[in-house]
Amino acid sequence: MKRNIPPAPLPQVSGIDPVRLRLPPDPEGMWPDLGSYLTARYAGTRGAESMARLLRDGRVLGAGGRVLRPEDPYEAGGFLWFHRDMPTEPVVPFPIRVVHRDTHLLVVDKPHFLATTPRGSHVTQTALARLREELDLPELSPAHRLDRMTAGLVMFSIRPEDRGAYQSLFELRKVAKEYEALAPHDPSVELPRTVRSHIEKVRGVMAAVELPDMEPNAESRVELVAVRGDLGHYRLTPHTGRTHQLRVHMNRLGLPILGDPVYPVVAAAADPADYRRPLQLLARKLEFTDPVTGTAHRLESGLSLRAWDDRAGWESDPGAAPGT
Repeated sequence: MKRNIPPAPLPQVSGIDPVRLRLPPDPEGMWPDLGSYLTARYAGTRGAESMARLLRDGRVLGAGGRVLRPEDPYEAGGFLWFHRDMPTEPVVPFPIRVVHRDTHLLVVDKPHFLATTPRGSHVTQTALARLREELDLPELSPAHRLDRMTAGLVMFSIRPEDRGAYQSLFELRKVAKEYEALAPHDPSVELPRTVRSHIEKVRGVMAAVELPDMEPNAESRVELVAVRGDLGHYRLTPHTGRTHQLRVHMNRLGLPILGDPVYPVVAAAADPADYRRPLQLLARKLEFTDPVTGTAHRLESGLSLRAWDDRAGWESDPGAAPGT
């Protein structure tokens, strides 16, 4: 149980917690020392060489800050901590704007191209890591997530004891969410309409898929707000929260969102520092009753979708903050 976990002997680095590892039981005595276990655990992975280096350099710590060495006896049930070597990441050069902050809750405007939480190659250049450092909130945690290409409102819990309450708002669908999107206008597509389907997203696979023979698990309301030439401005209201749901449903209607590198076709990998043509999808509004304070919140993004008024700039300018 959590109360039996010793405090981490390492501080955060660039807003990132140290990795915590608990040593499993070893009833057959397979691992005479710590080095043999870690070698077996990371064998054949990209982390094998890094782990050997961390041990050699004295950067793996046990409870109380004791430096662990490869020859130390294996202690089943013990804990160890370390910071992975973090590769250099291209800096996402756009600010995170605070929309609401109180003792318990933080809501921000996340820019395009910034992941919400560390994952894969995006670690320090994430909203969570940057906000922990910029606002000096080391215990900050996300209540939900936006994908890296989507901009707009994201909610974070400031105190660990409030985390479950805010996360449950989304799990129990007690948050009214509204998005804006720019996509082609097709007068033959009847709108407004509600789109339902079964969406599955496999980790490591870029695009989610719809499975037509399965019970729907995703529902989105799609409304056309305005038309400008061949471009439509849409209001999207998700009633569920599947990964890429709005992007998948707009593509299903034959209205792929402007700037989408995945739907309908997965594009070739782009230069990670190329910030042109951000996905024209914005999490515009969040409405909910705060489960901790009882306050009724109706929060709105201060960002906008640039291609609506400046399509040429959206297509060609890599230096301007997207959505401003």
